[in-house]
Amino acid sequence: MAAAVPLLPLATTRARRGPFTPIRRGVGTFEGEGGTIGWLVGDDALVVIDTQFPESAQECWEGLQERSGRGIDLLINTHHHQDHTAGNTVFKPHAARHLTHRNVPDLQRQAAERNDTADVQAYPDQTYDEAWDQELGDERIRLRYYGPAHTGGDSVIHFEKADIVHMGDLMFNRMPPFIDVPGGASTRGWITVLETVHANFTDETIFIYGHGNPAFGITGQREDLLVMRDFLSGLIEYVEAGRKAGKTADDLAAVERLPGFPEHFSESWKQAVPNAILTVYKEMEDKG
Repeated sequence: MAAAVPLLPLATTRARRGPFTPIRRGVGTFEGEGGTIGWLVGDDALVVIDTQFPESAQECWEGLQERSGRGIDLLINTHHHQDHTAGNTVFKPHAARHLTHRNVPDLQRQAAERNDTADVQAYPDQTYDEAWDQELGDERIRLRYYGPAHTGGDSVIHFEKADIVHMGDLMFNRMPPFIDVPGGASTRGWITVLETVHANFTDETIFIYGHGNPAFGITGQREDLLVMRDFLSGLIEYVEAGRKAGKTADDLAAVERLPGFPEHFSESWKQAVPNAILTVYKEMEDKG
């Protein structure tokens, strides 16, 4: 019998605490504990994307107050995972609006029940289906949902005038991803989303990633999206070939690195590559 596929990552990446890194036109990143926080600080707007965990969220909030001094006009969660939402309790009291894709609240509740954290959640009060657009200060913000990928509720957020895109965990830059099938993920769908986003932007666009190998960072250009796509395609090809050869999921998962891919793709939480292989194997089994 194949080993069970985990419902949640065994660990989250830990970046150095702080700092605030401006990118351009008032948009920047905050690296703390968990998924990368994106922010917009302007004279007439303060926007926060993702919230990490309470301790780093408080550090981020205090730093934003030093830079802005206004309440949050818009708080966004890219998806429901705890390393992107556990800090909601810090930010939400200061936010006029809290927005996510419509699938996120239910996915967040289900995950909280599994992890016995229902009493420390703060949920969005506004959702959208496929697209959301609005002017905030002198920036225009666009949210798009392209279908199941990393989860069943991943938003792509575009600061249009700055031409900066926050990908959330649709991008694990040069490191193995977590594929949350119980949370609505689809590996093949994820490949399609990355190709679609790549086609929708240009080489001038700067992308913010939910996680990144320290050697490659948490920002980059659209070519990085195709590197991620190729890793996911490699996962599928590896598992398909193994199944045709009669190998079990455990046989295929007995590797530290996906054959044919650089060593940096094994530098993540322990068992990241085996877990990804097990997940793709189960996806194929479930489809028959």
